[in-house]
Amino acid sequence: MLAEHVRDVAMTAVIFGFFATTWFGWAQEDPPRGWRPFLIAGTVAAVITAAAGGRIASQHWTATVFDEDTSRTFGIVVGIEFAAAAAGSVVLAVLRRRELMSAWIAFVVGVHLFPVAAILGYPFIYVIAVLVTIVSLVGVPIARARNVAPSAIVGAGSGASLLVGAIFSAVAAAIIG
Repeated sequence: MLAEHVRDVAMTAVIFGFFATTWFGWAQEDPPRGWRPFLIAGTVAAVITAAAGGRIASQHWTATVFDEDTSRTFGIVVGIEFAAAAAGSVVLAVLRRRELMSAWIAFVVGVHLFPVAAILGYPFIYVIAVLVTIVSLVGVPIARARNVAPSAIVGAGSGASLLVGAIFSAVAAAIIG
């Protein structure tokens, strides 16, 4: 379930922690009453976890899966992710369906994590890929059924999924480091 290099596992904690904060932030666009303390707690936990991952990564900086080939492939995957997220968001804005942007971007993020897991050789990322993709697909129907903003459901679900990935990765890096 772990990548070959401690640095890669620790940096996963940093990246997932950082992006968990953005999703918890998006969930605060229009959350149900009483959700804000939990979203803030998730944000704080994500920041602490990202910082812990950064500390561990700094102690194991030399060894990584990234070389010229994997770096190029990773860059292509991330480039496709950003292009797809942007293109879909523009289409949703033109169609005046901005409320669906969080679900679209979560879908793109979830799907892009599948090749990222393969590139890093870190199978646990597949778990997070599945969780974020599921959140993206069920978030809007759940939001509609509960008369809640889709960004609240998708943001909280994606943030929680990424936080789980960040915590797992930070703990794993600490243990194997």
